[in-house]
Amino acid sequence: MEQHIAEAIGRPDLIRLDDRLVCLRFETMKVVSALTAVEHLLATGAVRRGDTLLDSSSGIYAYALALACHRHGMRCHIVGSTTVDHTLRTQLALLGATLEQMEPCADLKLDQKRRVARIQEILAEHPDYHWMRQYHDDIHYLGYRAVADHVREQLGASEPLTVVGGVGSGVSTGALARYLRESGGDVRLVGVQPFGSITFGSEHVADPDIIIAGIGSSIPFGNVRHASYDVVHWVSFDAALAGSVDLLRRHAVFAGLSTGAGHLTAGWERAQDPGRTVLFIAADTGHRYVDSVFARHHEAARVADLAPRPVTSLDELALPWCRMSWAGADAPAAAVA
Repeated sequence: MEQHIAEAIGRPDLIRLDDRLVCLRFETMKVVSALTAVEHLLATGAVRRGDTLLDSSSGIYAYALALACHRHGMRCHIVGSTTVDHTLRTQLALLGATLEQMEPCADLKLDQKRRVARIQEILAEHPDYHWMRQYHDDIHYLGYRAVADHVREQLGASEPLTVVGGVGSGVSTGALARYLRESGGDVRLVGVQPFGSITFGSEHVADPDIIIAGIGSSIPFGNVRHASYDVVHWVSFDAALAGSVDLLRRHAVFAGLSTGAGHLTAGWERAQDPGRTVLFIAADTGHRYVDSVFARHHEAARVADLAPRPVTSLDELALPWCRMSWAGADAPAAAVA
């Protein structure tokens, strides 16, 4: 029996959607990293019960850190994106977290930079606060070891495996690949990015409808290990919408927009190499996207009609969907933290 809801929420489900296509479904994925990170900080004496933990978030991590703080008697202060919605604001308040939300901003890149700047101001005012640094501190990798062990137990240690997921802070995909590779076997890592993200060099390609804030970045992230990735896909809002709608319609999995992009990517990768099992990450549920994505299901293209454009240079990137063999290359210069 779990002692707190955070422990239950952090336990993912493995769902076999099709032959050699598996969904690793979380209710709220970042609970895994936040809860284990806080427990590690307490165990090592870096923080004490009652201390204030601080970080910036576009949504999912804010909820995860608030749950971890609630579990362990910590205070939580979040500098939140303009995209944080009413439901999350209410949850954070009732969990005892304080939220400073950025003013509305059409440019999510500017929103992210403003949040980081505000973090620095808060630390200057409150040097006793502990900045969690979800984008840079690989303490957030630790929680995914148990997830990797669960995946291997269910799929088999010798199964050739391709892991697909939104890159974001680099933690979930990077940690899963690290721990799965440590246990042996053939593991390939495929990262999913939105256009306009600096992380894998697509900042020069604008997607006017992009709202996949959690899987891209406008600033360098220290937790992204670029050399871990074998392949990168860049997916537009419209293509991700098609993936989300198809995932719900065909498999009854109600998940967020980044999951739609992952589902689209995973299906294509499996078709190219049917001898491998492809596992894609569903980071959260689809509730935040009811109006912006699922209510627009009549606009969704058929997934069968979509395919990525193969590119060999970042200069070739263009909407709506591109694929590039990354082959363990280093980070683009602008993405070096």
